[in-house]
Amino acid sequence: MTSITEVTVHDVRFPTAASGDGSDAINRGDYSATYVELSTDGGPTGAGFTFTNGRGNEITCAAVRALRHHVVGRTVEEITAEPVAFWRSLVADVQLRWLGPEKGVIHMATGALVNAVWDLRAKLAGKPLWRHLAELPTDELVANVDFRHITDALTADEAAAILDKGRDGLTDRLARLERDGFPSYTTSVGWLGYPDDKVRALSRKAYAQGWRAMKMKVGGPPADDLRRARIIRSEIGPDALLMMDANQVWDVDEAITNMTALVEVDPYWIEEPTHADDILGHARIARAMDELTGGRCRVATGEVAANKVIFKQLLQAEAIGVMQIDACRVGGVNEVLAEMLMAAKFGVPICPHAGGVGLCEYVQHLAIFDYLRVGTSLEGRMVEYVDHLHEHFVDPVRTRDGRYLLSTAPGYSATMHPESIATFRFPDGPAWR
Repeated sequence: MTSITEVTVHDVRFPTAASGDGSDAINRGDYSATYVELSTDGGPTGAGFTFTNGRGNEITCAAVRALRHHVVGRTVEEITAEPVAFWRSLVADVQLRWLGPEKGVIHMATGALVNAVWDLRAKLAGKPLWRHLAELPTDELVANVDFRHITDALTADEAAAILDKGRDGLTDRLARLERDGFPSYTTSVGWLGYPDDKVRALSRKAYAQGWRAMKMKVGGPPADDLRRARIIRSEIGPDALLMMDANQVWDVDEAITNMTALVEVDPYWIEEPTHADDILGHARIARAMDELTGGRCRVATGEVAANKVIFKQLLQAEAIGVMQIDACRVGGVNEVLAEMLMAAKFGVPICPHAGGVGLCEYVQHLAIFDYLRVGTSLEGRMVEYVDHLHEHFVDPVRTRDGRYLLSTAPGYSATMHPESIATFRFPDGPAWR
C-alpha cells in the first residue's frame, strides 16, 4: 500500500512576457505553473501542475490547498479501486463546487491534483503514462470515466466497444510510433508580438528543421494578420500546413469576415475564432468555413473548454472539425479520457493544445494513448509543439524532423528540476528578486 502523506504546492513563474514568447491577441504574461508534489510513505513522489499566466498562479495555488484534504491520507490502491469516487470528491466538494461548477480555478486545481495522482500511478507501475494507459484492461479504463452528464452522447458500453476495438493492431501502431515518432506542428514561428523579420527567420528555420505544419497567431489588425500569413506561406511553400489561432478575440461575424480574407493563404484550421463558450457561434463559423473553403479550413477549439460537457456540445452541434484537448484545463486524465472517447465516437480528430509550461510534456502521453487505444488513426492528428521551457523538466519532450519521440521514463513527464523550482519560485526565487 502506498499512502499519500502530503501535498506541497509551488508558485513557479517564468519571465516570458519580456521576449514576446507566448504572445497572442489577448494574453501578454509570464508563463506560470501551479506545481504540485504528492509525498508518499516510501514510494515515489507524484508530480502535477496546472498552467497559468502570472498572478493567476496565486489563485490556483490557493485552490489546490483548499482541496488537499481530499488527497492527503488516501492510498493509491484506494484511489485506483474507486477512481470516479475520488474524482467526484474533488469536483463535488460541497463548499467549493459553487465556485465552478466543474470549471475555472477549482477545476484547474483539481486537474493538477488528479494528474499528480496519475503520475504517481504510472511511476509505481514503472511505465510512462501513455504505456500504462494503453496496457490497462478495457474495464479498468472505463471505470476511470465519470459518465454523469454525457450519457446522451456516450455510454459506458459504447466506450468499452471503442477501447476493445482499439486493441486490434495496437502492436503495429506502437511499432510505427517507435520508428517514426508522433506528428507535430510548431507554434514557435508566429507569436503575435514577434516582428516580421523574426517571423520570417523562424519560419525558414522551422521548415529546414523538418516541420511541415506551423501555426501563427491572428487577431491583430486584419491587414497585419494577412501580411504575416503571407510571409509564413512564402517561406514554407504551398504544401506545408498553416494553422491560425485567434485566441477568442473575434465576434462571430467578425471571425467570418476576417477569415474570408485569410483564406487566401489556405489555412488548415482557424482556432478559437470566438468566445470559448459560444457553442452555436463556433457551429456557425464552421458552416461558413465549410462553404467558403469547401471543407479545407476547419474550426478547432478546446484548450480552454471548461469540461467534458462543453466538448459534448461542440461535438453534438458539429461546431468543430478538430478537438484540442488540454491536459490541465479540465479535471485531469479522468476527464480527458471521456473527451477522447466522445471524439472517437463522433469521428473528430484530436490535436492536443500544448506550449506554456510543461503542456508539451503532458499531452504527448495523451496523444500517443489516443492513437494506440482510442482514435487509432494518425489522419488529421498532430500535437502542438512550442520550443521553450522544456529544460526545466526531468523528462523533457524530444522531437526529430517535426515529430515527438516516445517518452520512456516512468510517469507523466511532469517532474520539474528542484533547481528550476527554487530559481523561479515566486516571489522569493532569484529570478524574481
